[in-house]
Amino acid sequence: MLPFSISLKSGVPIYQQVIYAVTRAVVTGQLRAGDPFPSVRTLSQELKINPNTAHKIIASLVENGLLEVRPGIGTVVGEGRQGTAAARRLLLEQHAERLVVDASRAGLSLQDVLAAIRRHWGPTIEKGTRRQGDKG
Repeated sequence: MLPFSISLKSGVPIYQQVIYAVTRAVVTGQLRAGDPFPSVRTLSQELKINPNTAHKIIASLVENGLLEVRPGIGTVVGEGRQGTAAARRLLLEQHAERLVVDASRAGLSLQDVLAAIRRHWGPTIEKGTRRQGDKG
């Protein structure tokens, strides 16, 4: 069984869905630093995807600092790279632009977007903060 939840949506590549699901699980504290992560084989079998796709997913998560490969242990949830403030702002700008484009295309207003962000901000951030605070 996978240590994170995913609900597959048609029209969105499985690669993107799994990356998002794992990122969300880390942010909300469902997955913690050091937790074991499924192997390429396990991930491909559980999700019924090509092993090459599973490998691409894990490689991307490692590259982004969400996962670490530890010799003799396997793949685990990483400590995460914080990056510079400028790099984090640039990443936020890229995501915000996509959100604005997607919301506009769907006919949503700024108020709709802000309301959705407010609904998700509290539960997501509070869970992640609470779990980080548990460390010590």
